[in-house]
This record gives sequence, C-alpha cells and structure tokens, in this order.
Amino acid sequence: MSDFQLNFCHLYGNLLNTYGDNGNLLLLNYYAKKLGISIETEIISVFEDFDDTKYDFVFFGGGQDYEQKIVSEDIQTKKDSITRYIENDGVMLAICGGFQLLGEYYIGANGEKINGISALPHYTLSQDNNRFIGDIEIYNKEFNETYYGFENHNGMTFLGDGEKALGAVIKGYGNNGQDKTEGVIYKNVMGSYFHGPLLAKNKQLALRLINMAMKKKYHVTFSLDDLN
Repeated sequence: MSDFQLNFCHLYGNLLNTYGDNGNLLLLNYYAKKLGISIETEIISVFEDFDDTKYDFVFFGGGQDYEQKIVSEDIQTKKDSITRYIENDGVMLAICGGFQLLGEYYIGANGEKINGISALPHYTLSQDNNRFIGDIEIYNKEFNETYYGFENHNGMTFLGDGEKALGAVIKGYGNNGQDKTEGVIYKNVMGSYFHGPLLAKNKQLALRLINMAMKKKYHVTFSLDDLN
C-alpha cells in the first residue's frame, strides 16, 4: 500500500502525443512508485470539464496542427478553470503545443493566428520554411541544473512579464533561436520544447515536479538519494 497518492490530469491525452511525450507521465509514475506514491491519472479532453480543485499535477502535451486546432477551440471552455489552477500554484508540465496554448496566441504553419488561453503572457510566431531541430542543452542557474534533450519545432516563443526561462541555451535553439531562452517557469508551471520525452534524460527535473506536487499536498519532499 502506498504512503501517498497524487491525482494526475492528462489534458487532451487522446489527441496530443507527438514524439512520445506521454513518456513523461510514464517516468513520473515510475519514480513516484519508488517513492511510495501512487498515481491516479485521468484524461480530460474535448467537451469535458476541467476541475481545478481535483488534480495535483497536470500534463499538457503537443500535437499536429489539425489536433491542436481542435484543442485550441475546446480549451477556451476550460480557460477560467485552468487559469485558476495555475494561479493557485497547481503543478503543470506543458510541452510544445501545450506550452504554446497556455500563452496568448500562436501562428500556425499556414499563417493562421490561433488563440491560446492567455494564462501565461508569452506568444508564439512561426518560421518560413524552417524548423529548430536537434540536440539541445540548457542550464538553470537558480537550480544549478543542466537539462538535456531534443527539440523539433517551427514555433518561436517569446516570454512575457513574470515568466522565467526553464534554462539558458548552451547548445541548440531554444524558444526562438534569438534570446537564448528555453521553456518557461511561472509559479508551479514548467513548459518546454524538449521532446522525446523531456524527463527521460532529466531525473532531477522529474523529482522537482513530484516534489512540487508533494509539497503542496502533503508538505513532504524527497531527495535524489531516495530514488536510488
């Protein structure tokens, strides 16, 4: 019997799963089990309400343009509840399209402006006939941690007031290929363009997300030694 339980929400998990990003949930489940934490995961998709008081962690992945367009329309019905969740220090990991949709808007590959929910103040432009693809390495000075991964995105995201980058780019392109930022941190939300999935090479970041949820719910945290 587990000592603790965390309730996870996978936003649009039946629609958004490019590049194996669902693997982030598998890794969090694996690490949680080692820490004596049981995980209950529920997919919330189109035409379903998001209860901002129910979950301890939310995962929001990315998808192809067609699926993201569907999600961009439906998520407007969840805008207020997702924003409340974020402002009440709810823990969230958003990858690529999920990261973009939390912001004000993004420009699709065909030039169409697609509204986000403006829960965070960033915005995303598109590139003409170009993508940022390859291995990426970033450094978070506040945590003194280096994260490794793979990026593959057309979007160029620019952070807004009150947002910090997940890390400074050492190798690769990052959010926009210009300002050396990658990803975002806002309250207990982390966003990134790392695919493959992000947490596969970054155990310390997986533990950080678990600890954020555990601290909020149980006032308990763990160390990397607890995972060995």
